[in-house]
Amino acid sequence: MTAKPVLILASNSPRRRELLALSGWMFHVRPSDVDENLRPGEAPGAYVLRLAETKARAAAALAHPGQIVLAADTAVVVDGDILGKPRHVAEAAAMLKQLRGRSHQVYTGLAVLDPAVGNFATDLCVTEVPMRAYADAEIDAYVASGDPLDKAGAYAIQHAGFHPVEKLAGCYASVMGLPLCHLVRTLRRLDVQPRGDVPAACQAALNYSCPISPAVLRGEGVG
Repeated sequence: MTAKPVLILASNSPRRRELLALSGWMFHVRPSDVDENLRPGEAPGAYVLRLAETKARAAAALAHPGQIVLAADTAVVVDGDILGKPRHVAEAAAMLKQLRGRSHQVYTGLAVLDPAVGNFATDLCVTEVPMRAYADAEIDAYVASGDPLDKAGAYAIQHAGFHPVEKLAGCYASVMGLPLCHLVRTLRRLDVQPRGDVPAACQAALNYSCPISPAVLRGEGVG
């Protein structure tokens, strides 16, 4: 078993860095630049898994022996359509109005790769996200803050001032971009064991009691 692997995080997302730091694994950040265009007829799950794998394989070229590459991709999906990052404030406001007072799905695909031996594994987390009925004035204030402009779907679940989500019953970390329990079980397939109690660290940091963590770690098809 690998006692203390060095992970390569193929992402420049500060939220993924923050979440991965909770895991106890050592890691380096080496973002990979890939084409993120959606293919015709591509389903959301296939889309995020394809991008996660592409990012992992692109970053693997810079990995050293003993290093394992981790990549992830997240998509916000409403009515079957994928919402990307808003291009401007008007589009951010329109996305938030589209999501308001209803549920949508967040898909996060994971890919882990050991380039030295070719071992590769993926996982997919799908979270139902219920949005509260926030007012137009709240949208205007949040958009004016600039926070939505670098976020898929134009929101951050963890934003304390806006707090757009209510009564979540799935993986909070996945909505932020990195489902840590799914990552633990995926890395175990490459004989990489967790460095401590990852679910406890995640829930303490996010102040969230996760209802699906035990089932995910048992390998059940939830989330």
